[in-house]
Amino acid sequence: MMNCESCEAEENLKQKSSTLQDLYAQEYYDDEDDDDSDWEPASHFVIKKWFCANCTMPNFDDVCHCDVCGEHRESDFFRYDLSQLHVGGEVVNSYKGADSSTETCTAIGFDERMLLHSEVEMKSHPHPERPDRLRAIAASLAAAGIFPGKCTFIPPREITQEALLMYGASLLFYLSQTLGHHPPRFEVQTQSTPWIISKQFNKREICFPDTYANEHSACAARLAAGLCADLARTIMSGHARNGFALVRPPGHHAGIKQAMGFCLHNNAAIAALAAQSAGAKKVLIVDWDVHHGNGTQEIFDGNKSVLYVSLHRHEGGRFYPGTGAAYEVGMVDAKGYSVNIPWSCGGVGDNDYIFAFQHVVLPIALEFAPDITIISAGFDAARGDPLGCCDVTPAGYAQMTHMLTGLSQGKLLVILEGGYNLRSISSSATAVVKVLLGEDPGYDMSNVVPSKRSLYTILQVLKIQLKYWPSLKPSYTALQSQWGLVSPNNRNQMKRRRRLVGPLWWRWGSKRFVYELLYGSFRLNGRVPVKRIC
Repeated sequence: MMNCESCEAEENLKQKSSTLQDLYAQEYYDDEDDDDSDWEPASHFVIKKWFCANCTMPNFDDVCHCDVCGEHRESDFFRYDLSQLHVGGEVVNSYKGADSSTETCTAIGFDERMLLHSEVEMKSHPHPERPDRLRAIAASLAAAGIFPGKCTFIPPREITQEALLMYGASLLFYLSQTLGHHPPRFEVQTQSTPWIISKQFNKREICFPDTYANEHSACAARLAAGLCADLARTIMSGHARNGFALVRPPGHHAGIKQAMGFCLHNNAAIAALAAQSAGAKKVLIVDWDVHHGNGTQEIFDGNKSVLYVSLHRHEGGRFYPGTGAAYEVGMVDAKGYSVNIPWSCGGVGDNDYIFAFQHVVLPIALEFAPDITIISAGFDAARGDPLGCCDVTPAGYAQMTHMLTGLSQGKLLVILEGGYNLRSISSSATAVVKVLLGEDPGYDMSNVVPSKRSLYTILQVLKIQLKYWPSLKPSYTALQSQWGLVSPNNRNQMKRRRRLVGPLWWRWGSKRFVYELLYGSFRLNGRVPVKRIC
């Protein structure tokens, strides 16, 4: 009987789709999936583990420091004091000292009710997208005397159904302008899609099991969306120079029809549409979350008024969510308005990102000339993050923010996305807000040299985007000469690392198949015209 149950459980495990939560767990739990039933002593003892309060990773009971992030198991860093902040948005009087009538202030959006969004059933292994993420950042900002103190507070407001439907109508308008007609599937879904719903979420409405919802999730999602929309309008009206949305649940994976990747509403998309309703004609969204913002790209894929630029791990489609290849450039007349910089491996650091900013992001952004810039600021590419496994430091995030402040006359909105190492996200977010307040990041720009693999990726992106953005020509010509210094043997080794992407549903799901079939990348033999490395 036990053997039958074991076989059935093993078969169910094999049939499960890979999700962000699955990928998160598999790397550290593969040992638990092994069938050790033939080794009898294994059934007589239990391996004790503890879970790191900083990054949630499991560790054996006989170690005192986390193997992933190095945090001590008894660390008291995570005992937050948020007594100054109250549910419902009431804030201490120190906020009232900020002058919200000038263009010199930085606005922050936050509400403790977003902490109530949590797992319905608490598991032994904590979910990485947890309320402590906001608590850690808020505590770090308070310790630095920034929040409350130096920033203007935006009163929290749940976004209304009318506002969501208005943004949905705006999206339909752009789609009809692009395609020449209103797509029926978007009209039917206007009142039920996860990124614009106002009713309660439930398990049937969540398309992927990595994205949870409880009785407070709908309220938290509406608060996050409302804060992002209000911050965008506040910045566009000139009542704030810039802003930081300290919100959750995150949003950039939420698309037109699905909630996934821990995301419910697409906060950046709602902020972009709110900015346009307040007078912005062109919006730039820069997404530096380590995962591709497939939802944001999908929403604006045919919209020339929104330029979407994403820097993310891709690895030939093997890194979640599998989208965001360099050849994904947009649809129909909006080709070139999706710019993907897909890193081919982990470990990508400050110099790689800043080099990409210098040679790809800023030249395209300057030519586009946005009226407001929105950053989808996931901090899961930070050093020590258990999901991203990259090496960006707080100084690197600060420098990237500083480089974007020169666009759109300083109108800049930073929206929190991912990031699952509490120390990393709190220090990185604090560094970003300091730049918004006018502090110089002090980054040494005299020796910004990327890795060879990152240089190769940037060259491929430049080659693809050059036909849409002529301003890239000087960078492409200069970098070609640098790439010529890389030995041919090295380049051949990099080519040999290419392999079949997978799992297949990431690449050949309905959206991916239609995209590649209609917009030029699909080939019958499965090849694409752009070289990719793994």
